[in-house]
Amino acid sequence: MNKKLAAALSGGAVLVLTLSGCSDDSDNKVNDWAKKVCDQVQPQLQKIANANASIQQQTADNSKPADVQKTDSAAFQQISQAYKSLGAAVDSAGPPPVDDGETTQKEAVKELNASSKAYADLKTDVDALDTKDQAKFADGLKGIADDLNKISTSGDQALKKLQSGEVGVAMSKQKGCQKPTASTGPSGSGAADADAGASPEASAPEKKESSEKDSADKDSEKAEKTEKGSEKKDSEEKKA
Repeated sequence: MNKKLAAALSGGAVLVLTLSGCSDDSDNKVNDWAKKVCDQVQPQLQKIANANASIQQQTADNSKPADVQKTDSAAFQQISQAYKSLGAAVDSAGPPPVDDGETTQKEAVKELNASSKAYADLKTDVDALDTKDQAKFADGLKGIADDLNKISTSGDQALKKLQSGEVGVAMSKQKGCQKPTASTGPSGSGAADADAGASPEASAPEKKESSEKDSADKDSEKAEKTEKGSEKKDSEEKKA
């Protein structure tokens, strides 16, 4: 029942994911501006990719409505926060050093903030769905998917303008503005796992569990040896 939602989300317009320029026509000032933005953009793009992946993982026909609701709510919250941070990144970078740069920047920030609010509203909507009635829940998800399609297909004109011309070429060369690979935990893991997936330390919990297990085994072995040594000492004292 979550498949339409996942499909709509994956089709969403996200800043600089469509960039493909490879020429080097832009000057140093534009490149510097692009780097300033893209260095802040990458973590947010990663969060959006991870949130998308978490929804896609929760698309089985036998998924429980409560699990779907929890996953989708966490994903929408994470995407909303990511768009807000993207808006802040573009805003703090200042206008790009190109013709009409200030207007382009302000419109892009406005759109990113609007997208943030739209996803926050989707979170509110999914939280309000009735998980006890599967049919009603499925209908509610369909409505949310329709709203998501509208968000994905409109309101990104300023972002497209920001990605065009010299600025677009400069941004396309920055690693931070390239499309990230989604990394997320088990189905229904929510925003916490998705945040962990945005970091190279995503596998740290597994390593920690392993080290804790090894430590526990060593402590157990040490205690066993101590106990045996004590028994042996008592035995020798009795013989004496």
